[in-house]
Amino acid sequence: MILFPAIDLKDGQCVRLRHGDMATATIYNDDPAAQARAFEQQGFEWLHVVDLNGAFQGQSVNSAAVGAILKATKNPVQLGGGIRTLAQIEDWLERGLARVILGTVAVRDPDLVKQACKAFPGKVAVGIDAKGGKVAVEGWAEASSLGVVELARKFEGAGVAAIIYTDIDRDGVLTGINWDATIDLAEAVSIPVIASGGLASIADIVRMTMPDAQKLEGAISGRALYDGRIDPAEALAILQGRPAAEPRT
Repeated sequence: MILFPAIDLKDGQCVRLRHGDMATATIYNDDPAAQARAFEQQGFEWLHVVDLNGAFQGQSVNSAAVGAILKATKNPVQLGGGIRTLAQIEDWLERGLARVILGTVAVRDPDLVKQACKAFPGKVAVGIDAKGGKVAVEGWAEASSLGVVELARKFEGAGVAAIIYTDIDRDGVLTGINWDATIDLAEAVSIPVIASGGLASIADIVRMTMPDAQKLEGAISGRALYDGRIDPAEALAILQGRPAAEPRT
């Protein structure tokens, strides 16, 4: 079970939004590379990065910051936001990403996702962001008519490495992950699911260890880590089933 710390990039800075609204951005660090190093030193083994500007503009915008992150950490990095073509996917993977996250294009052009999975096995994840049970696209600015499970099932057998499921209504407001919807999705498909949106406290970390959550690959945490609501050493100890230890130095 993996806990993915999140770095959301807006104008080259680490921020957190509320409900995906760019106007609500809280700046937590103006040095994304330093934040990536800090997460590694705290003991995290993966990093989740989102180019928020890119998600809205449909092309990579914070590529310099992502490049600095890739140089700063040895941890594998997954990136979403504005990645819409096979050429962009190939470019990012060549630059050292462990996997790319495709969101809007998964709705607009599911065949491209399948082509990418074939071309880059194990390197392509799908981001499904939902509001009221319906999939949102274009940086959450537009709603589609697609249901979450309906979209996820389009990629069964395609080789998608993971589905990152975000409940927009929960994102950035520390109300707890929508466990019911997340686990329902995990039970509906064979693709590993990563929970995102609203992780609030150690109670959510403990919830990840419950039997019905075991099929999840993990969960993403942003604001709760930045605000100190979750202690990294305690959270990682719970997930690894061991006594809490000091973070790595």
